[in-house]
Amino acid sequence: MNKAKYYIEELELLKHPEGGWFKEVYRSDEIISANEIHERFASERNISTSIYFLLEKNEFSAFHKIKSDELWHFHAGSSLNLFMISPGGQLTIKKLGLDIENDESPQIVVPYGYYFAAKSNGEFTLSGCTVAPGFEFEDFDMPSRDNLTNLFPAHAELIKLLTN
Repeated sequence: MNKAKYYIEELELLKHPEGGWFKEVYRSDEIISANEIHERFASERNISTSIYFLLEKNEFSAFHKIKSDELWHFHAGSSLNLFMISPGGQLTIKKLGLDIENDESPQIVVPYGYYFAAKSNGEFTLSGCTVAPGFEFEDFDMPSRDNLTNLFPAHAELIKLLTN
């Protein structure tokens, strides 16, 4: 069995709508009420949530955005590229991994409101993603390729590669 399949089976990962495999492993018991949280959230949120997230060689996490900051953690496999487009259209590419001398970082923050996508640089990448305030699918926005290209025409080629 290859290592990616091993982690998928042993961690009981499921297919994710954006691509790849995931499993929620933490959801805080504490809640932030709707009147204590930023107005971009329609309702209360758990303080924090966390998932395992795995991408295999020919998979990608399609461009999407959420309403919270998301902290990515490297766990196993090859490094991973995170492609982030700011609300103003600036593209940043960061590498999640352990080869610090070659500009990889074991943790990377994706600020809320940024569209982002990910792709493994090898056979697979196992990472973790922590979201605060906690993730809810109602905060998830994955626009069509055409809509995202209209928003960021300067990045049309990259958007074509990392959308469905």
